[in-house]
Amino acid sequence: MLKIIIGVVIATVVVIGGFLLLDPKQSNPDITTVDEKNSYTIEGEVNKAGTYKLEGKLLTFRDLIDAAGGLTSNGDERTYFETTKITINSTYYVAPKYDVNDVCNNKEIEKVNINTDNESTLLKISGITNAIASSIVSYRTENGSFTYLEQLMEVYGIGNATYRKIRNYVILHE
Repeated sequence: MLKIIIGVVIATVVVIGGFLLLDPKQSNPDITTVDEKNSYTIEGEVNKAGTYKLEGKLLTFRDLIDAAGGLTSNGDERTYFETTKITINSTYYVAPKYDVNDVCNNKEIEKVNINTDNESTLLKISGITNAIASSIVSYRTENGSFTYLEQLMEVYGIGNATYRKIRNYVILHE
């Protein structure tokens, strides 16, 4: 019995010691750690979400998607423009095409087009109020079409929480 207790104690010490030696940054394979200089982050429906260091003067959304290993089969190509220029130290998101809670992945999410739909159509999305719908239309009238989803946070009345709530339900083009 004493040998079993000693064996369990030694095994416990070895396991605890092993956990203490592990680098917590290595425990999440989806995150690539890079210097902040020339870094770009992509989230959502890409094969390897994370932060990437990319070199070049005129980098596009396509370059960032390629760095992330491309889209997943659920990536919605209507939620970005490939030729959109990306900004250093910014985060970009690719929304899903199908409801991630749908096991069969065959129920396409009903989405609105923030570049063309009118206020009443925008109101179909939970989280978009009359004031926000009006602000979206005003924003695109004054600034032109949205070229990436994160621009929604520039709209009066849309903060980070509202953006996260609605980003899976909007598209930029058909």
